[in-house]
Amino acid sequence: MRKKRHNYTPEEKVAILKRHLVEQVPISDLCDKYQLQPTVFYHWQKQFFENGAAAFMQDKSPKRQEAQRIEQLEKKLQKKHEVLSELMEEHVKLKKELGEL
Repeated sequence: MRKKRHNYTPEEKVAILKRHLVEQVPISDLCDKYQLQPTVFYHWQKQFFENGAAAFMQDKSPKRQEAQRIEQLEKKLQKKHEVLSELMEEHVKLKKELGEL
């Protein structure tokens, strides 16, 4: 019978790694408890250390990108308002010429 595969969330992975690194729980005990292969644990640990610096970076680029996107959308909306205004003006003018207004 196959074992059910469990997908751990990033928070769960960090909690498991923390138990080993901070609380000094042996890897074998953690692997038994969470039904992990040691290679999976070591892979998580490698990823954790390779990407750990990202936690300390002050990444302001998403905010900057969001602000640029908002500005772009506002310009697009303004352009649409201008076009709509021109079309409505032409529409009213034509109605007056045809005597509908």
